[in-house]
Amino acid sequence: MTTLLSPLSFPDPPELELLPLEAGDRLDRATFHARYLAMPKGVKAELVRGVVYMPSPAGLRHGQRHAFVMLWLGMYQTSTPGVEMADNATVFPNPESELQPDACLFIRSESGGQTGVEDDYLTGAPELVVEIASSSASYDLHDKREEYERAGVQEYVVVLTRKPGVRWLALRNGRYEELALGADGLYRSEVFPGLWLDPAALLRLDGKALRAALEQGLAAEDHAVFAARLADDASPEEER
Repeated sequence: MTTLLSPLSFPDPPELELLPLEAGDRLDRATFHARYLAMPKGVKAELVRGVVYMPSPAGLRHGQRHAFVMLWLGMYQTSTPGVEMADNATVFPNPESELQPDACLFIRSESGGQTGVEDDYLTGAPELVVEIASSSASYDLHDKREEYERAGVQEYVVVLTRKPGVRWLALRNGRYEELALGADGLYRSEVFPGLWLDPAALLRLDGKALRAALEQGLAAEDHAVFAARLADDASPEEER
């Protein structure tokens, strides 16, 4: 005689088990996201083209430069209505990836930006992304660079900490190219008029010089034109 087991005696299907994430796992985005939400707080993981990456804990050099990047972007945002920044916000650039850049700057969708919001997560590609990387061998300058390029992130800034340096990449004809420094040693964003960066000041954590360079950019005429255009784009048709 065959004994029938109660349905409650069967284990959960393997696909429903929220196993801990491990670097190198190959997952679809839905599975990765569910497992990531179940991980302990403080764990950082990303999915790049279906592969799980779990970076090492951030050290002091990373944290200090991250703080100054947020200071720089924050000053620009407060002077440019229609632009927003985010710190370590999850981004869904496509169905294969779930990224968590150190910082990003984006134009609101109602002002003509290319990102949206889904369940409190950014979708699409922020106009500008910043990553703090230990070295040029980091996946920030390889796998993630390729993914940001493919997604359409228009400008990508990488701040190197081990051998200090700043690389600013601009998307041109679907490929990243190095943005040239001005004769005065400053970077000038091609996407966000007025967003000027003194890379030397950032690396030496000189907030006064960092702010001075940005204030020059914010005082330029092209920033005023840009801010006015964003405000106009965000206005309802009946108010125009």
